[in-house]
Amino acid sequence: MSNPKLIAFYLPQFHAIPENDKWWGEGFTEWVNTKKAKPLFNGHQQPKTPLNDNYYSLLDSKTQEWQAKLAQDNGVDGFCYYHYWFNGKMLLEKPMENMLANKNITLPFCISWANEPWARTWDGKDKEVLMPQSYGGEKEWKEHFDYLLQFFLDERYIKIDNKPMFVIYRTSNIPDCEEMVKFWNSESKKNGFDGIYLVETMNSFQNSSVINNSDAVVEFEPMITIRHHLPLYKQGIRFIKKKLSVLDKIDYSYVWDRVIKKDVDYGKKKFLGAFVSWDNTARKGKKGLVLTNGNPEKFEKGLRNQILKSKEIDSDFIFINAWNEWAEGTYLESDKLNEFNYITKIKEIR
Repeated sequence: MSNPKLIAFYLPQFHAIPENDKWWGEGFTEWVNTKKAKPLFNGHQQPKTPLNDNYYSLLDSKTQEWQAKLAQDNGVDGFCYYHYWFNGKMLLEKPMENMLANKNITLPFCISWANEPWARTWDGKDKEVLMPQSYGGEKEWKEHFDYLLQFFLDERYIKIDNKPMFVIYRTSNIPDCEEMVKFWNSESKKNGFDGIYLVETMNSFQNSSVINNSDAVVEFEPMITIRHHLPLYKQGIRFIKKKLSVLDKIDYSYVWDRVIKKDVDYGKKKFLGAFVSWDNTARKGKKGLVLTNGNPEKFEKGLRNQILKSKEIDSDFIFINAWNEWAEGTYLESDKLNEFNYITKIKEIR
């Protein structure tokens, strides 16, 4: 069997928008949280610093071209762009739109709809909703599909059996999700496709498929494993600790071991996940979670095992968390500590 394709999740929050200026302060981007992080224990590597202090803006076309080339040169097969759609209102859409218009970028891509309401979770005011999420009916579903169609029609868009692959972060949040997918399938066929290839995300919030007409699930690592497949965390102890503002630390290899050993049947096609690391203290401070003792060699070992496992179950993709989640401490991009050692591990595997 051929190797599965490696798709990296891609965060667009590296340029200022008026909404973030209002909510978090003028000029806010993901770099603001990244830069202000502080070490919380002996040996804690914070802040994370990009190699050559490359605090880029994703409105720069050369940055996007550089990212795509770095990914391609090292064996990453595509990006999965996070997409923020709030019943017609969009946030952080420019990087994906600019990529679509930039034919110098040849890296394949797909889209993950991060369909959560935005709240002030970073500073503890979880109940203050900044951007609510609602879904509407056919009129609103068509408006959303019509926006997405320009991406689906692009020759770089990842398709399976002439169906554009579309990931939804929380299908469990959508009241009429099955009807919406049925409608999108119909709209896709009107535009020359054989439907839409709908992928549900298994994560800390959702660990089972909730609709019959999705085609596959993707395991979002390491959070699906930490929340649902580590004994103490499965019992909710982690969330009790959060109220006490106690920092969580888990050994990196222990989590990878659980990722590799778990074998869940979701009743449909399964795409495995992989992760570079995890340290969200840049966002959460002492309420964060840190995976300790990680390094590029351990990442390579884990990814190799996921590739073997994917081949055993005849799965087409592995989704890596992530290309550039700097404030969550999981990124393939180069930093001052490891330089290019994580991304080049993928090249060695391929």
